[in-house]
Amino acid sequence: MRRAPLAGAGTTPAWLAAVAAALIAYATLYPLSGWDHPAGWAAWRVIELPWPRRWTTFDVLSNILGYVPLGLLLCLALLRSGRAAVLAAGAVSVLLAAVLSLTLECLQTFLPGRVPSAMDLACNAAGAAAGAALGAAVQAIGWADRWDDRHGRWIRRGHAGGTTLLVLWPLALLLPTSVPLGLGQVFEPVGEWAVAALADTPWGGWLSGGAGPSSAAPPVRRALSAAAEAGIVAASMLAPCMLAFTLSSPGWRRLVLTLGAVLLALGVLTLSTALNFGPQHALAWQTPQALAGMALAALLAGTLAWVPARLAAGVGLLALGAMLVGVSLAPPDPFHALSLAAWEQGRFIRFHGAAQWIGWFWPFAAVFYLLGRLGQAPGARGRSS
Repeated sequence: MRRAPLAGAGTTPAWLAAVAAALIAYATLYPLSGWDHPAGWAAWRVIELPWPRRWTTFDVLSNILGYVPLGLLLCLALLRSGRAAVLAAGAVSVLLAAVLSLTLECLQTFLPGRVPSAMDLACNAAGAAAGAALGAAVQAIGWADRWDDRHGRWIRRGHAGGTTLLVLWPLALLLPTSVPLGLGQVFEPVGEWAVAALADTPWGGWLSGGAGPSSAAPPVRRALSAAAEAGIVAASMLAPCMLAFTLSSPGWRRLVLTLGAVLLALGVLTLSTALNFGPQHALAWQTPQALAGMALAALLAGTLAWVPARLAAGVGLLALGAMLVGVSLAPPDPFHALSLAAWEQGRFIRFHGAAQWIGWFWPFAAVFYLLGRLGQAPGARGRSS
């Protein structure tokens, strides 16, 4: 006998499906610039998707695999909400994914260098169908129910927004940073955008030092001391731990979550370094400062494993603030610039933009989330945030 879905059980898959759709859209429309209407084209021709004359195995596989998670998450969200039967959930999931694919393929018409294709649409729909079938199978054999049971013991239900932030955190770490784990390096690019946007105004001259953007000299930043770098790493590691603490009950499980966060950070940093500098340099990021900072964060998180969720939210906000201040004061790293260039010009070009945006704005999204948790009355449960 199939049991009724738990309240809010489909919320987290729905949030993750929205994130997957946003990442797909970004990768499909990258670099989101140079929009132009093809000369002589009527509006109705946008929906004409030609069949490609040439294609590669990589194109086919990437278009299929890219939509498998979306189909899986959409199907699980519908099934876990209890609002659709298996066949209906699968059909709606494939339909939604196909509509997204068709929309993005049509939009590619206005991007120079991008070629809309009926084959891409077919592969995307096939990938969504495979994901929906996988989601239906997971639900049918009871794995989704078991996951809900175990998930509820570790992460309290009703906090899909916080869970989504935790899932996005390792993705943000894949993009190289000037300081290990130091996310939120958005101040310098925002300053450059502001100068460029206001170049012909009095405010543009003030932002660029009064002589125009071309002659503006960037401020000289001193190299971080070992203690400062360790402190930034500690704050950067402590922030996701405190975020997890606001979602879980006080006790020994928080210690396990802390250990998992540290191991995950070690693995992602090693993977990112290996992708950029080769497997032989995979552990190059392990400086004494980085390891000391992570150890300090683990120690602090361990001592806070039994504090109330609101206090954990407050500590998390302090950690995020310290991280953002630290990365804004960190000097540019030439190796960081080289690794970014490799992502921007090499095989990671489409993933680069998505990971960069996540890394830029993850801390600010976490700040708003923790502010919301801090403002809740003691003992109150978040419903869907």
